Amino acid sequence: MFKKVLIANRGEIALRIIRTCRDMGITTVALYEESDRGSLHVRLADQCHQLTTPGGYTNGEAVLQIAREMEAEAIHPGYGFLAERAEFIEACEAANIAFIGPPAKLVADLACKVDVMAAAEKAGFKTPPHSAGSYGEGEMDAIQAEADRIGYPVLIKSCTGGRGRGARLVRTKEHLADAVRHSQTESYTVYGDKHIYLEHALLPARQLGVQVIGDQQGNIIHLGEREGSIQVGNQKIVEEAPAPFLSQEQREKLWDTAVQIARLFNYQNAGTVEFIMDEAGEFYFTEIKPRLQIEHPTTEMISGVDIVQQQIRVAAGEPLGMTQDDIKLRGWSILCRISAEDPWNNFLPSPGRLTAYRLPAGPNVRVDTYAYRGCDIPVHYDPLLAMMVVWGGNREEAVRRAQRAMSEFSIAGVQTTVPLLQRILDDPDFVSGQYTTAFAHRELVGNLANDSDRRDMAVAAAIAYLVRNRAGRPVTPSRVRSGWHQDARRLPV
Repeated sequence: MFKKVLIANRGEIALRIIRTCRDMGITTVALYEESDRGSLHVRLADQCHQLTTPGGYTNGEAVLQIAREMEAEAIHPGYGFLAERAEFIEACEAANIAFIGPPAKLVADLACKVDVMAAAEKAGFKTPPHSAGSYGEGEMDAIQAEADRIGYPVLIKSCTGGRGRGARLVRTKEHLADAVRHSQTESYTVYGDKHIYLEHALLPARQLGVQVIGDQQGNIIHLGEREGSIQVGNQKIVEEAPAPFLSQEQREKLWDTAVQIARLFNYQNAGTVEFIMDEAGEFYFTEIKPRLQIEHPTTEMISGVDIVQQQIRVAAGEPLGMTQDDIKLRGWSILCRISAEDPWNNFLPSPGRLTAYRLPAGPNVRVDTYAYRGCDIPVHYDPLLAMMVVWGGNREEAVRRAQRAMSEFSIAGVQTTVPLLQRILDDPDFVSGQYTTAFAHRELVGNLANDSDRRDMAVAAAIAYLVRNRAGRPVTPSRVRSGWHQDARRLPV
């Protein structure tokens, strides 16, 4: 087992990894840029090292050099940044430093999603209708022809990376060229690659992901599925496990398909096999995310498995310490993604200093966050602030607990998505579990229409008015009106 691990990430995921390493008796090294100097992951790691080179957390050469200097035996990339950079993983392997994630060849094989879907199709698995290849800049005529062949609506997707970056939904031919231009620009900005591909959009649909873990000895298990259909800006903001609409027969078929696809690619370490399910209940393989996902705590809550710990053990060459029969999925979990964004201002990022930060608590409530009262939320990174995940014995209990926990958040100093998440959790379609990917296109951000909310806002405004006006009136201090003060100035008789 490793004695020292360098964490090539920041924020709540860096803190999450630090805590598991401490549970395992592993020394941790945190990285930070100047804007992250006061971050909690820097304070709680055993050692830390500042990044001063261009590129920061994405500068693989600098990260590897620090790992050598700090004598780290392994690097955990978290998610984003270096997590899916095959060339960085190759450099780690060449330097005899373990990469806590899938090996370089596997990441490279899974990088082009079109090729991955083609390999799955050849093996007999269903995929959505998609383009035969990828397209770079200046290939608009070929893209137009392929979109006509596939049929509208179509999804434009980046060939590399994840987290929904570069994805665009196009419903009509007239909007294709503009959507392609925006998709390629975003893909290049985030991933340094303009190549995109097309996929026929199955609407309405449900988005499913099955968590898998594989070791270097060829053993692969799953930890159940997650439902991630509620998204804003192509990013999942509410996720639950298990999926609320699947029959047990569908669920077991989904699990089996995911494990077979993982075996097809000889998958190692933690990852997610993703699917789209249509209205008829048919599911289609779309991609494999070869990394730890933001939503992994949802699965941990129902499985009792520390996924980060399994990642570390597998990277150290240990076999999985469990079989599929050992996995007992229990209860229901719901995760909400809280970001420092203003949902009433087109989700504009809201950096700044937290002047108040109260987190929910109570039985079966978990909050992964790097923030605390007085810390600064930097402007240069993803605005993810915290992940709240709750567990209940069944879905009804989990929904009520999520509603209660979300109402306990008190955050001041920056704008957050908490009010939006409160609306989603109270929405009748979410409460009933009858929602699809179309949920994101509903009017969730608008004027408050609830009479109770209006009443509370009126009361708050009235109190604020009274306090402000009273503060402006001259008041004689009580010490001036006291008897001793008057006696001191009274002349003797």
